[in-house]
Amino acid sequence: MTLVLKGVMQSPVTPLKEDFSPDYETFERLVDFHVRTGATAISWPHHKAESHNLTIAERKALAEVAIKAVHKRVPISIHVSALALEDTFDLARHAQQKGADAIIAITPYFWKFPPEAIYDYFVRLGTSFDLPLIAYNSPGYLDGVEFTGEMTARLIQRLPNFIGMKEASFNSEKFFEILRAALPLRPQFAMIAGVEYLLPSVSLGGAGSYSSAGAICPNLCVELYESCAAGKWDRARAAQYKLSELWLLFRDQYPSSLKGGCVIMGRPVGPTRPPLPTASPERVKFIEKRLIELGIVDSEPHGW
Repeated sequence: MTLVLKGVMQSPVTPLKEDFSPDYETFERLVDFHVRTGATAISWPHHKAESHNLTIAERKALAEVAIKAVHKRVPISIHVSALALEDTFDLARHAQQKGADAIIAITPYFWKFPPEAIYDYFVRLGTSFDLPLIAYNSPGYLDGVEFTGEMTARLIQRLPNFIGMKEASFNSEKFFEILRAALPLRPQFAMIAGVEYLLPSVSLGGAGSYSSAGAICPNLCVELYESCAAGKWDRARAAQYKLSELWLLFRDQYPSSLKGGCVIMGRPVGPTRPPLPTASPERVKFIEKRLIELGIVDSEPHGW
């Protein structure tokens, strides 16, 4: 597999109209905005994109828009995880047919599966398609179900197309355990931080991040990665402190707070689909106050 994932990779939110239907035109503009402002790859739909709240038909239609908008400028991976495994395989087939560069999948929702069942699931997925496969480790979402270094090594030995992992445990020990098992077997294996914690992950050998804050402050995200990659640790720490504050801000009422931040930066992406709440005017005002205090409003692109 020749696909190399590195740097600040964006996983866009999903724009919706006021009636909560997908806003395809705005989504195309959003994906293009991410590519133009430094994204080294696009991956959609992660959980902040409200993947659970979209129908399979909507996910397919939006994936086609994203693939078209990227237009081969950077790699694009499609997140295919769904409640029903047959939907997962349907989404993966569709992604391959429409020209995606990779697929990404989390451990199966929602039962607490034993390790061997998770291994079998990824083997079945990885041997069913020609595309590169990225795993998604998020024990916080899935009641402690997670990858281990041993399982990662087994999957690398079994699957030539298993090229990387989104690691969202926020546990540096776990991150390093998986990376230590993977790199001797596959030196280009990409360990990608789930959000903006690049300072600890890059120093351990991580490839980059799937960004949340990039919807608001792409310049700061790129500055953090480039500082880490260059070993400019004082500059990297300053950027990491600021991005950590932003992550805590957006994690509260996630992902509606992230969409509220987009409004402030002149890139409105509509409401959040129920049962998730849309950010209230009071919440948006509070987010704006924090973005001004952190210097984001004056240092980042405004509008599309």
